[in-house]
Amino acid sequence: MLDFFSFGLSVILISASGVMSPGPLFASNVFYGIKEGMMGGIKVSIGHTIIEFPLVVMLAFGVLSFESFPEFRAIISILGGIGLFAFAGFQIKNILRQTKMTVTSSKHGAIITGVFLTGLNPFFLIWWFTIGFKLISDALLLWSIWGIGILFLLHIWMDFAWLGVVAFLAAKSKRILSNNSYKFLTLAISGILVYFGFVFAYDGLSQPQSTISILSLQLSLN
Repeated sequence: MLDFFSFGLSVILISASGVMSPGPLFASNVFYGIKEGMMGGIKVSIGHTIIEFPLVVMLAFGVLSFESFPEFRAIISILGGIGLFAFAGFQIKNILRQTKMTVTSSKHGAIITGVFLTGLNPFFLIWWFTIGFKLISDALLLWSIWGIGILFLLHIWMDFAWLGVVAFLAAKSKRILSNNSYKFLTLAISGILVYFGFVFAYDGLSQPQSTISILSLQLSLN
């Protein structure tokens, strides 16, 4: 039970970085929120899920195929840590350069928009291939194949909650958060990412097959 709450809290805090990231999906969600209210955000989330769930399943099977290599968990932990540092840096740079939140219109329906803006978002893919890959590995280690579903449920509800609430507020007030409060919230989340980046990197370096042994293996193969 303690493992579940500890892992769940980690997933929620780390997932907030991707869920609340400013970008085309977020901006389009505001547009559909103004038009359709909370339901617009729910539809965008459904489109997002159509891409995200198959990706998580495919990555999980990739993790299972690599788990036989003793260096795998060390490598993925270190890469996850690097991914967190990079994503935090991107978030901070993006939010400090942003002077005003803009709303992007779309000719497509909310679900279709959610599908395309998710599948064509390189940062979404990078997030799952680095940070998310580490979370998938941990989930499988804790609960085997059931960990995929547990991880996805811990993550996906935040997409629906955040995009739904944002769409609702957009419909009611034609704005979401003030620029200053949104920047503060994003910077706070970025700070959490940096913390987990250190946790991931330490986890990788403390594995029995550490970075030193990995580098030694690579040198011996060259």
